[in-house]
Amino acid sequence: LGIDDLGLEEIDRELLRIIYHNFNGGPVGISTLAASISEEISTILDVHEPYLMKCGMLKRTSRGRVLTTGGIKYVERECHQEK
Repeated sequence: LGIDDLGLEEIDRELLRIIYHNFNGGPVGISTLAASISEEISTILDVHEPYLMKCGMLKRTSRGRVLTTGGIKYVERECHQEK
């Protein structure tokens, strides 16, 4: 199923990677983020975002979604492991 040790699915990891690489860690609006991964806004809001926030990887601000320090470290570690 592609679930890692932290319980993140591939789409969760893709959300984190997109925010990190395409938007310099954020902030990024939900509509832009959804379009970037071709996912429904409601799916991100109802399924993925709550878990990423619970894990301490993502936070929601008035300007959009931003990676936390934990989210940044996760993406950097994941990228390092892929090399």
